Amino acid sequence: MRDMATALLETREAGAPAPASPPARRAPRRTDWRKRGEIALLAGPAVVMFLAFVIFPVLMAAYYGFFRWKGFGPPTDFVGFENYAIILQDPTFRDAVLHNGLIVVASLVLQGPLAILFALLLNQRIRGRSLIRVLIFVPYVISEVVVGTGWSLMLQDRGALNGLLAGIGLGAWQNSWIADPAIAMWTLMAIITWKYIGFAVILMLAGLQGIPEELYEAAAIDGASFWQMQRSITLPLLAPTIRIWAFLSIIGALQLFDLVNIIWGQYVSATAGTSTMATYMYLNGHMAGNYGFGNAVAVVIFAISLVVALVYQRFVLRRDTEGALTGGEGKKK
Repeated sequence: MRDMATALLETREAGAPAPASPPARRAPRRTDWRKRGEIALLAGPAVVMFLAFVIFPVLMAAYYGFFRWKGFGPPTDFVGFENYAIILQDPTFRDAVLHNGLIVVASLVLQGPLAILFALLLNQRIRGRSLIRVLIFVPYVISEVVVGTGWSLMLQDRGALNGLLAGIGLGAWQNSWIADPAIAMWTLMAIITWKYIGFAVILMLAGLQGIPEELYEAAAIDGASFWQMQRSITLPLLAPTIRIWAFLSIIGALQLFDLVNIIWGQYVSATAGTSTMATYMYLNGHMAGNYGFGNAVAVVIFAISLVVALVYQRFVLRRDTEGALTGGEGKKK
């Protein structure tokens, strides 16, 4: 034993590397069951609600869509993909899809710039700013039934709008605002803009509150004008809010139903050129008593909305979602 110690000491003095010590054993990795239990306890109810009220109804709608079903009793008249074939071949449904697409584009083009301008105005220190904010936001919180009923009464041929135009000497501008297919869609867009622009303004104001004032002060010192600051500072930093608002606006426009059905009615909307996929589903499913066909239409609407949402998230919201990742996945990307 003494000879081995002496030899080891001589080796170290000679500059030879000492023998490597055995690697330390890793302690067994313990699973944090408490943490997992807390996650399951907090997320479990939301997952159950999502499965019960979103996934399960979609699956049942897809199931009923394969039947010719009157809405009561178990479905027995199996028709396969016949309902879906009828939907895709129906020119009325294709017109409804085009109407929804026009509503999506017009909503983004009309509401977006107006909401940004209103938000920039209300972000300044002006007198009556709080009152203007309330007046802009009030239409959004009013029920669609109230809004639709009120506008349908005002826009009749002998309604308040035509009466006002005649009273101020603009009788030549009187029109059939609801029934004329040439302007019915633009009437709908004016109502939608009036109804929902308050929500867009609130989102834009919230986004403006997150922009540091120091950036504007530095730009002002450098001699930048107001519009140069908005173009170089406000719009780039407000872009995530604009993208989120645009996503919500697109999904809402694809599922538009209540205002159209209340103002134009279940049959007039098709002739006036304002029908949507949802009104088509209501007319040909519920009103026709063919709930199997109505469920098939609902599945098609869901599929279209899902595809649009996934494409938008993939190509537009990708920057925002990647920026929100803090784990290893985000680092790898």
